[in-house]
Amino acid sequence: MRFRHPDGSTVHLAYCTNVHPAETLDGVLAQLRDHCEPVRRRLGRDRLGIGLWLARDAAHALVTDPSALRGLRTELEHRGLEVVTLNGFPYEGFGAEEVKYRVYQPDWADPERLAHTTDLARVLAQLLPDDVTEGSISTLPLAWRTAYDQERATAAHTALTTLAERLDALHELTGRSLRIGLEPEPGCTVETTRDALAPLTAIGHDRIGICVDTCHLATSFEDPHTALDALAQARVPIVKSQLSAALHAEHPHLPEVRAALAAFDEPRFVHQTRTLTAAGLRGTDDLGEALAGDALPDASPWRAHFHVPLHAAPAAPLTSTLPVLRAALTRLVGGPHPLTHHLEVETYTWQALPPELRPRARAQLVDGIAAELTLARDLLTDLGLKELP
Repeated sequence: MRFRHPDGSTVHLAYCTNVHPAETLDGVLAQLRDHCEPVRRRLGRDRLGIGLWLARDAAHALVTDPSALRGLRTELEHRGLEVVTLNGFPYEGFGAEEVKYRVYQPDWADPERLAHTTDLARVLAQLLPDDVTEGSISTLPLAWRTAYDQERATAAHTALTTLAERLDALHELTGRSLRIGLEPEPGCTVETTRDALAPLTAIGHDRIGICVDTCHLATSFEDPHTALDALAQARVPIVKSQLSAALHAEHPHLPEVRAALAAFDEPRFVHQTRTLTAAGLRGTDDLGEALAGDALPDASPWRAHFHVPLHAAPAAPLTSTLPVLRAALTRLVGGPHPLTHHLEVETYTWQALPPELRPRARAQLVDGIAAELTLARDLLTDLGLKELP
């Protein structure tokens, strides 16, 4: 979906396909047929943007077989879909029954991460629509914080510098300008937007910036305006923003609130949980850990890294951090010029929701994704952007 900003530039809105995990190219093609095109039809649109997630094997198949890459581009066009952004965070296995900490491997100190992201860039340069010259890729924020020492930090810095040089070369070769955004996430080396300032300033290349995930922003209790103003002041480019909402518990000391939270404690993904105290931010690496005894102070609200559907906040006594998303979006695209032109709805946890909230059929998932995109569209038009055909 495309929108015209009052300054005349185009803002792209997509939804991320990591909600339909697939490890192979055949699986990606099935996603387009079974999910993405039905979402487009449900919205009544001739064209729909998707933030494509390509696992290692799928990306490798595309970069080593030009005919396969041409075939994917043809299939996208046939189904009324377009790609301007990729989700390069998960490497593989995102559809496994237990993902947890494996999603952070390999990290930017490992050669495999550089090789995979280079493949993604080469693929995206060929998938961009003919009238689009700028693409974006989000990636993990360097590494999970444990076992990340100075040696690995130096290796990660070198890898990202090498990537920037490769993106420069790709631009010269194809005319397509691609940028990478580190995606701050609780528990990682770069947990907050503030944590991103030092490494990104050290790299000092405009092709390496930040991806602002509004669920992660909220989970860490960052104020959107303060965070985004700091990025602008440091001249850190906001490559893309993922529109998502975290789980919010206003009164975590109450038994009924803990019982409601426990329904979201599931085995597939890590759900980092945070609370803001007078002494600063406190947290646990997973929701179950927070619920166990007194691991986390409960005198102030808790927020958990659980991407809840944008249009459907959990039932009381829980809610979502949609207000944080609204505030961030206002700052991102509501001003005289957009701070980013790439927006991506990223609710990948539909099948991790409590059983009674999960879509029971493919059509229900299509309806849910379409409802999220409709909400995002309405937020954008309320900010003065005009939806384009």
